[in-house]
Amino acid sequence: MSDSSLIEVVAGILYNQQGEFLLSSRPAGKVYAGYWEFAGGKVEANESRLAALQREFAEELGIEITTAALWLTKIHHYEHAHVHLHFYRIAANQWHGQLTAREQQSWCWQKPGNLTVAPMLPANAPILAALAIPTNMSGHLNTGFHTATPQQPALQILPYQPGIATTTVVYVPASQLKQLANQHPTTNIWAICHNYKQWLEAQTAAAIIWPIANSEDIQLLLTLLQQHPSGVPVMVLLEKSSQPVAQPNWFTLGVHGVIQEQ
Repeated sequence: MSDSSLIEVVAGILYNQQGEFLLSSRPAGKVYAGYWEFAGGKVEANESRLAALQREFAEELGIEITTAALWLTKIHHYEHAHVHLHFYRIAANQWHGQLTAREQQSWCWQKPGNLTVAPMLPANAPILAALAIPTNMSGHLNTGFHTATPQQPALQILPYQPGIATTTVVYVPASQLKQLANQHPTTNIWAICHNYKQWLEAQTAAAIIWPIANSEDIQLLLTLLQQHPSGVPVMVLLEKSSQPVAQPNWFTLGVHGVIQEQ
């Protein structure tokens, strides 16, 4: 299947002030009717992805999206179509209006890591897992990282060592990912990246850790986010030595979260 045969689709992770995200059900008459999904739809000819996202949310839910940040991209093969999905995060201050079920669909707010509706569209399983990853963590590359605030879902990730439980979330250099995948589920492996080659290798991991020590690290990551959007969440690791370096607003540029080195 060539890339030209893929259908371009946008979907939005819409947040409220409580940090919950919106799910809506597919209306009667559509494929997978009754399944829950992130609102969105097909990008029309000569339409930008952001414009498609804004149009779909207006048509489906009656709200206006002012802006959004590309977060993850996925290719998924349904029985009826092969789609290239572009997931955007829409912060609580990036939309306004009164939610309205314009297609007689259901909708509800959900907490990360605590899904209460089913069934979900098959393509969304890894998206839900990614949403459960905290956006703020702290720790040290040598000893591990943990959730930074009590409001975030609890998570601890540790450096890999032989014999560690397969249920433990671990991290390794991206170059070791393929080898470790025979011993540890990739859904529990994060990959440390420093360059483009490692970025590509890490797309089978559960998340990417990108250490920031200088302005060159920042620029390379910004280039990758723009030219090669990730299919997995990206966590920026702010090394202690990087503190004097001016940091962009990572959350508006496609980064999932920030790890503060202690």
